Amino acid sequence: MPVPYNSMHTIDINCDLGEGFANDAALMKFISSANIACGYHAGDKDTIKNTIELCLENGVAIGAHPGFNDKANFGRTAMQLSDCELYDLVAEQIALMQDTCKAMGATLHHVKPHGALYNMAAKNATISYIIAGVIKELDPQLILYGLSNSYMIAEAWALNIKTASEVFADRTYNPEGHLTPRSQPNAMIHTSEESLAQVLNMIQNKRVIATDQTVVPILAETICIHGDGDHAISFATSIYTALRENNILIKPVQ
Repeated sequence: MPVPYNSMHTIDINCDLGEGFANDAALMKFISSANIACGYHAGDKDTIKNTIELCLENGVAIGAHPGFNDKANFGRTAMQLSDCELYDLVAEQIALMQDTCKAMGATLHHVKPHGALYNMAAKNATISYIIAGVIKELDPQLILYGLSNSYMIAEAWALNIKTASEVFADRTYNPEGHLTPRSQPNAMIHTSEESLAQVLNMIQNKRVIATDQTVVPILAETICIHGDGDHAISFATSIYTALRENNILIKPVQ
């Protein structure tokens, strides 16, 4: 079983970028990893290239962010695909990122599924195993960013794929340790203070307080801030500053 890379003094901050929002360049100085939309749920070849260039300029690790081929719903609506269709969906997007990185002299570092695909994989061993299988086939050195304590981590470990257990700075959790569905009114965190308190609790105490006040054990190796969030810049600024003040090193997953 792979050994988690994280220590009390090291953390990765990742952000979903290349999705057509105006925050990308401003967020780069506060993050260490970027998950770049591959053109299916958002983005296109130009946005992919532009975001990779920003990553290279800022020393940010480059990740593929594959999602369902559903721009109308921003990849946030569940879709039922056959195993072969799912494999091809993920493989096509990772391969596109690999080819673009190679052409630009860059290196693809990780893969993080997007939206509904991410949430479905977290709760479904078969979907997670297929995603990990794609990574094993295309480049077994890629790191899978997946929801902490979910099938995504377990199934990747089963295939000896490196993982980063992901936690969220701008989302709440249910008692099972899953993200509160966006359809519920309490799914999002709205203040920097609340976001920072959750992040520090997850890193330092290895736990998160669920919406019903249940204490849920959690492993934090990479923190996600959504680039499309209303408070993305303020959350990123406060978290980056607080982690540095607490002598927590911010760097990509190794």
